[in-house]
Amino acid sequence: MGVLVLNASYEPLHTVSVRHAIRMLVRQVAVVEEAIEGRTLGDFPVPRVLRLLRYISMRWRYGRAPGWSRRGVLARDGNRCAYCGRPGDTVDHVLPVSRGGRSEWSNTVCACAACNGRKRDRTPREAGMRLLRPPRIPTWQDLAPTWAVTV
Repeated sequence: MGVLVLNASYEPLHTVSVRHAIRMLVRQVAVVEEAIEGRTLGDFPVPRVLRLLRYISMRWRYGRAPGWSRRGVLARDGNRCAYCGRPGDTVDHVLPVSRGGRSEWSNTVCACAACNGRKRDRTPREAGMRLLRPPRIPTWQDLAPTWAVTV
């Protein structure tokens, strides 16, 4: 279970473990905005959402695109297969690595195990498959947890 960390301005920053969140509370760098009802760790409620007491400047973050990651590809594509639209949990390289493809935003998509296995080390055209949406470089907002928006 992750704990959402908000900036002092209430914008989502990232998620941390419960253990890390409790350390932030002990150091008094954050306050609990939302907690799990009836659960505590020592003197502290088990947090769902923390807010930092001091504003952290994020200009560096918005000046460049997010770095590629498997988790980021799945989040960008909403955990939906780019070939069939069903739930996906693997990352497929549009141009296979065996043919010089790289792990970068413009060459990777979320795929279900069936489509990933069907495509194998071929291009979508060679496999007779069509991408429902082309891969793209996401924004930081695209990668924010969906539950972070409701806070």
